[in-house]
Amino acid sequence: MRVLSLEDTRAALPFGALIAALDAGFRAGAEVPLRHHHFMKTPGAADDVLLLMPAWQQAGWGGVKIVNVHPGNAGRGLPAIASSYILFDRLTGVHKLLLDGGELTARRTAAASALAAKRLARPESRKMLIVGAGRVGANLAWAYRAAFAIEEIEIWSRTAASAEALAVELRRGGLNARAVPDLEAAVKRAEIISCATLSRAPLIEGEWLQPGQHIDLIGSFTPEMREADDEVLARARIFLDTDHAMVESGDIAIPLASGAISKADIEGTLAGLCRDDLRPRASDEEITLFKGVGSAIEDLAAAVLAYESLTA
Repeated sequence: MRVLSLEDTRAALPFGALIAALDAGFRAGAEVPLRHHHFMKTPGAADDVLLLMPAWQQAGWGGVKIVNVHPGNAGRGLPAIASSYILFDRLTGVHKLLLDGGELTARRTAAASALAAKRLARPESRKMLIVGAGRVGANLAWAYRAAFAIEEIEIWSRTAASAEALAVELRRGGLNARAVPDLEAAVKRAEIISCATLSRAPLIEGEWLQPGQHIDLIGSFTPEMREADDEVLARARIFLDTDHAMVESGDIAIPLASGAISKADIEGTLAGLCRDDLRPRASDEEITLFKGVGSAIEDLAAAVLAYESLTA
């Protein structure tokens, strides 16, 4: 079995090829059971959590992502999350590749957003706003640059220093990026707005939106988290990565429960867009929205790409 470090995993998943691999993965489909949550009791401390996220094809490949969440690691000077991905041969079960799970997740998450935008956003979009300056936010700039001729990137974060640090990093890589202090003004300027935060209250307000924009919501991965208010959802044509987003994400679950939107307002999934080769935008004035919570299909497609690039 080949073992890839974080750096090896990054090198094996270039964004142009990764976006194409996710497209093919969604079109091919796979068996994707609900993720398994196992709570491990720790006397006198918060529970540790073991997450298992499997997916497999009828023939070809299968894989599982293993994630350990240990809140107590903050006091040990260690990261709270450790993750690995195992790719196996579907016929024999032989383990073929072990990848860094955190890097795989960050890159496939950004690539899935860029893939959705390729099918939903205006192709001529050039101005991007990244909301959030964490690990996924750093990857978003490069993923979207692989899918669009992005010319300007603005970055907003609750912590101004984090936004500036990311802007500096992106400029060193050759991108035209700058940190901005005014979120409302930045939203109004952008053509693509991509949010990757841990916010529990809406950051993006619907009254700020402009005709023709595309909104990408990545954060909100629990029913209590939100990045956009009800008016954002009401004004946009809504697409999800999978139907699980209706339960897992507060950005969808909360307005569904309140009646601000209905299930009829959700027009499709990324799997459907890819499988049927759809680009449903009907005009330059429409506002489109993609909400992703992640899918094990994305993990599997990324791992297969890495293996094939190593063995080509």
